Amino acid sequence: MAGELTYHDQENIENTKRMRAILRELPLFCRDFFTGIETRTSARTRLAYAYDLKTFFEYLHRENPVLSKTPIRSLTIDVLEEITLQDIEEYMDYLKCYDTDSRSDVTNAERGIMRKISSLKSFYNYYFRREMIKNNPAALVELPKIHDKEIIRFEVDEVAQFLDEVDDGKDLTDRQKKFHERTRVRDLAMMTLMLGTGIRVSECVGINISDVDFHVDGIRIHRKGGKEVIIYFGDEVEAALRDYMNEREKITAEPGSEDALFLSLQNKRINVRSVEKMVKKYAQIVTPLKKITPHKLRSTYGTNLYRETGDIYLVADVLGHADVNTTKKHYAAIEDQRRRSARDKVKLREP
Repeated sequence: MAGELTYHDQENIENTKRMRAILRELPLFCRDFFTGIETRTSARTRLAYAYDLKTFFEYLHRENPVLSKTPIRSLTIDVLEEITLQDIEEYMDYLKCYDTDSRSDVTNAERGIMRKISSLKSFYNYYFRREMIKNNPAALVELPKIHDKEIIRFEVDEVAQFLDEVDDGKDLTDRQKKFHERTRVRDLAMMTLMLGTGIRVSECVGINISDVDFHVDGIRIHRKGGKEVIIYFGDEVEAALRDYMNEREKITAEPGSEDALFLSLQNKRINVRSVEKMVKKYAQIVTPLKKITPHKLRSTYGTNLYRETGDIYLVADVLGHADVNTTKKHYAAIEDQRRRSARDKVKLREP
């Protein structure tokens, strides 16, 4: 529909609204920071910064005897000068487990702590580089060491079992089977598409009907940051998509979702959370010991593509990784297997 906002545009608007709502709870001087980074960051990134800074200032207000007497909104930029390296290190320890007004026992693992401290470093750097503060204690903080996590993904036989379960739903509960009768074709199309192309769940739910072109077997998606790319799919994906498209043509979508490809049972564009629940529902039947998420479907595709091609640069490009080193880190074990297999490939002398 002409003039209709894309899913990506709608997400940017919603994220901007959420960010502005949080900004109204932060000290006034924080507006300078968000204005300064607007041209080089996405709305989603700025929202993440807002959440992280909200946690930091709530910590100061709750734990610092002096600052607790001043409302967060009324804090001035001078407060950044008063914070010491020890204060920030204590904040890092606090992040492991804390309570908020709305939640208790909030926890952060290594990566969560690193992200929040990285946000704080960027925040301090902004004001320090502009000579609005003289001291930068955040620059002295050492980020926590990140231990590599085991990469969880489907094995080849598990992929087939997973798609079979999505297709027939024979092991679902009686209640789930009732819904499965109405969602089977859609669910199979989405799971086949994600496993067959490696797209992100946000990219999947953002696809419009007009983004699909069966003449070239390609789908237009919006990558993180808003970049538009064409992802190509194979025969299995095409078959699943065509089945769903035939069904989709008969559905009248709710206003605002007319061009959305994948719809919820309420005939609105399906959201990320619903897809996460969908993956969990089917995966826990097939692999109950593995925590399979939409991102694990992406990892499964990347692994299979790398095993078939051995081209890490192709995998990085198809998955939309900005840095090939990110891809190498994820598939280092497979790369090592390939290097080991090379040892007997070259014969020096005939036996």
